[in-house]
Amino acid sequence: MNTGALDRLSPSHGWVLALAVVLGVGVVGWLARPAVVWDGFLWQYFWGPVYADANDAVCAVMQPTGPKLLYSQVRCATMSAEGAILARPGYTLVSEVGYIFTLLFSLIGLIFLLRRLDLGTDQALVGALVPFMFFGGVLRVIEDANDAALSAGLDTLLSYPANTLFISPIIYFTVFGLAIGSLVLATALSRRGVIERWDRGVFAAGATFLTVSVVFLGWFVITELRGVVPGAGIYPQMAGLVLIGSLVVTVGLYGVIERVRPSINAGTGALGGIVIFAHTLDGIANVLAADWVGQLGIPARYGAKHPVNRGIIELTQTLQPEALSVAVGTSWPFLVVKLLAATFVLAIFDGQLFEESPRYTILLLVAIIAVGLGPGTRDMVRVTLGI
Repeated sequence: MNTGALDRLSPSHGWVLALAVVLGVGVVGWLARPAVVWDGFLWQYFWGPVYADANDAVCAVMQPTGPKLLYSQVRCATMSAEGAILARPGYTLVSEVGYIFTLLFSLIGLIFLLRRLDLGTDQALVGALVPFMFFGGVLRVIEDANDAALSAGLDTLLSYPANTLFISPIIYFTVFGLAIGSLVLATALSRRGVIERWDRGVFAAGATFLTVSVVFLGWFVITELRGVVPGAGIYPQMAGLVLIGSLVVTVGLYGVIERVRPSINAGTGALGGIVIFAHTLDGIANVLAADWVGQLGIPARYGAKHPVNRGIIELTQTLQPEALSVAVGTSWPFLVVKLLAATFVLAIFDGQLFEESPRYTILLLVAIIAVGLGPGTRDMVRVTLGI
């Protein structure tokens, strides 16, 4: 492509070209050096964890004949010590960095779409998408329920590879696709006069997806899992504590910031409360799931899957006296980190940022809220159902 053609290339076309180049390089590398590009990178850090999670395995090992699922911690540890290419369910630092770059690239593409639709310059987009954030967390619990049924020898509704659509991080693309489809449809209906406002149409679509998912989960646990899967049931005390606690902490922190340093809230306004609530919910759900399910009368045990969560717990166990760990648990610093992170976000999103790049700023806030509200909802609902 000559220089003149590059000069005429629009930003949106440039984004498409960049996507094509990345995919092309990946495909060429996969064909030329499959052991390095696929086995040792894409499979090990990205698809392998999803594959193992989708089949409820402890790990998956790449072999010359293809991946093999292992269901023993000892066997996985042995294969890892022998230097095998091994993938476990969950995230690694490599995969999390990769997903961050993917998220940012997707946000840029979404900006071009919003420009084409002439949307996304005000806070209406954030409110419209909030139900989809809750929906994403609930949708992930459907896969957890599916895994619980599989482990108990029950018939499942989802099997591999269909269940990968509900596993992190693929689930983000599933929810993203439904949200974008709803946005495009609601915009078209609004401009044709079928509905009054596009944002209410998107909100209604997300609320419908959320309601159907919650009703299905409750039915599935009550009729299929309760009495068969140990601990499965309905424990509303978990959801109540998380939601009420998140609301109380959000109001308290937002009020303190408004009183002590109101400039922090000046840029985001009411959106700042949503940011704090999302990450408070994630923090409280994690703390209760890690340390307090027994005290809540929930007969189940949960552990941290994210490297950051595990690292915080391990550091707390090292630095905190054992007696204090017994009294207050070891996961409480995660909530503190989430609150500090949310406050920092509010501080950097000032009014000038909204004026200079309104769409990008709004979308970044959507992403920031989603990465708190989605995982937090998943933890809350999963413990509420004892699965």
